[in-house]
Amino acid sequence: MEFAIGGMAAVGAGFFTNPLDVVKCRMQLQGELQAKGHHAVHYRNVFHATYMIVKHDGVLALQNGLAPALLVQLVLNGIRLGTFQFIENKGYLNDEIGQRSHFKTILGGGFSALVGQLVCTPLFLIKTHQQSQASAVIAVGYQNEKAGLIKSFVNIYGKHGIKGLYRGGVAGIPRASVGSAAQLGTFNYVKEYIQQYENLRGHPYVVSFLGSLVGGVAISIMMTPFDLILTRICNQPIDKNGRGILYTSYFDCVKKVYRAEGPAAFYKGIGPMYLRLGPHTVLCLSFWDALKRLHDKYWSI
Repeated sequence: MEFAIGGMAAVGAGFFTNPLDVVKCRMQLQGELQAKGHHAVHYRNVFHATYMIVKHDGVLALQNGLAPALLVQLVLNGIRLGTFQFIENKGYLNDEIGQRSHFKTILGGGFSALVGQLVCTPLFLIKTHQQSQASAVIAVGYQNEKAGLIKSFVNIYGKHGIKGLYRGGVAGIPRASVGSAAQLGTFNYVKEYIQQYENLRGHPYVVSFLGSLVGGVAISIMMTPFDLILTRICNQPIDKNGRGILYTSYFDCVKKVYRAEGPAAFYKGIGPMYLRLGPHTVLCLSFWDALKRLHDKYWSI
């Protein structure tokens, strides 16, 4: 049940925040391996990017990749939040005297996300391909073949097997672990801190909202560089043997981005990243807490 609750909470949040994920993906791919000032700027900021996408690709393009995106949320966060809740229920996040350990909470958040990210790697790969697809006038990055969810699975598996579906798997590990550790660690710490105030203890939804609000800031700052690397690796063209043409490895990607675009490039898309992950974190973790309360209230009857 812990896994179902986590997955449902994330899917509910993902539907509303997917447009910002599309914008973030486009901005991360803009000017790939080109110095600042030496490439076309189709997307100046999150609001201009939204306008350009609607203008040239239509309003429905803001929901590109929705099917794999929702499945990513279901699988990744179902496993992530479910595993975290499971180890919390077992008492593994507590110290020797039974108090919540923030260090163990951070480790638990990172480990649970690592498992979820590895399982959903093929879905994340396809999501990235679909979200980056655009009309020629505003296209950025490599444009993969347009295909639906099932056809994309079949095409990738047919050409490159399981290995092809798990391209980007290594790059997803630091993204998920760092982001989840920052999000869940901050979320739980802030909730504990707020509950020190007696006038807020009887308002669990307010506590969840404030905790998730701060968690959204933490995950956006910590995860953006790792997310950009994963997006670049997933979206790059590959040769007939399934090897990346632009980046041969995780560290090769880091090195090339740094040399060609500078250190600030790792924070491309931070605007839509926060505008997405801020509300997503608030919605997802608030839904998560609400669903757990409903489960505890009715399931145990």
